[in-house]
Amino acid sequence: MHEHRRDGAELLFLPDGGDIPNNPRLPVLLHRAAVPVGEPAAAEALFLANAWRPAWRGGIHAWHHYHSNAHEALAVVAGQVRVQLGGEQGVQVELAAGDVAVLPAGTGHRNLEASPDLQVVGAYPEGSDPPDQHHGAPEERARALHAIAATPDPATDPVTGGAYPLA
Repeated sequence: MHEHRRDGAELLFLPDGGDIPNNPRLPVLLHRAAVPVGEPAAAEALFLANAWRPAWRGGIHAWHHYHSNAHEALAVVAGQVRVQLGGEQGVQVELAAGDVAVLPAGTGHRNLEASPDLQVVGAYPEGSDPPDQHHGAPEERARALHAIAATPDPATDPVTGGAYPLA
C-alpha cells in the first residue's frame, strides 16, 4: 500500500516477505529532495538535529539484508540507486541524490543497480542498539520477529523532526 503524508513524504506499507519479515506496523518513508546534493555533512547535520545518529558513509549492499533491532535512515547524497525493498517479491524504488529512505526495523533492502558515484549516509535513532544484520535465513526468523516487536519506535522523523511515522 502506498500513501502520502501531509508533508509530502511517501509511505510504503510492506507485507511480510517470508524470508524477510519487514515491519508489521511501521511503513517505509521516502522523502524526496530532502537533503543537499553532494553534501554528506549536511545530511549528517540534519539527522543529528532530529535525534538520529549518523553512523556511516558508503553504498548499499547488493544482497537482501535487514536489521531486526534498529531503524535505519539512508540519505542519498550523490548518484542514484534502484533498491528493492521488502524481499524477493518486494517493491523496486528509484532513489536519487537528495532523497532519504527511512526503513523501519525488519525492512529488507538491497541495491539492484547504482550509478558509479553513489554515496549514501546511514543513520540510526539516538539511543538505539548497534544494528544487527540478517539475510533472510530461516533460522533467523523467530528471533528477528521478537527483536522487531521489541524495537522502540523512533522518537522523531530523521528529516522533518516531527512525529514518526504518520504525522
